[in-house]
Amino acid sequence: MTPEQICLVQASFRDVLSIREEAAALFYGRLFATAPETRRLFADTDLRSQGRKLFAAIGMVVHALDAPASMIEKVKDLARRHVDYGVEDRHYALVGSALLWTLQVGLGEAFTPELREAWASAYHMLSGRMMDAAREVTQPPRDPVGLAASLPNRIELRPS
Repeated sequence: MTPEQICLVQASFRDVLSIREEAAALFYGRLFATAPETRRLFADTDLRSQGRKLFAAIGMVVHALDAPASMIEKVKDLARRHVDYGVEDRHYALVGSALLWTLQVGLGEAFTPELREAWASAYHMLSGRMMDAAREVTQPPRDPVGLAASLPNRIELRPS
């Protein structure tokens, strides 16, 4: 992201915070309308509380955009937890689309093409890091020396 894009996202987020409850409702409504299969990920979730968590997480990222290293481990931990909730790589694009739509509706004319590009860039960076961290959890560990190939496929137990 460019420094100008970081400034745009940070400045616009202040405006989003003033409508965060409405924005959260818009976001989840859009997500469920465009990707109904995602509703199961929130089956036992209070969406008002989840909306607060969503905007707290977005706020953490937005405030750290000019020093992204400070948020990377938090973002990776968040992604690892999301694996347990059933989040898959394909969900990140759906969430990004719902987020951009929410910002467009919530900010109205203030959501210029430049601002859209800045938010898309921020989300792309965030989602890329999250998907990488999630893959660490879901993929088997690498076997650089080939130990797995030398192990038997089956262990037979014999009475002693």
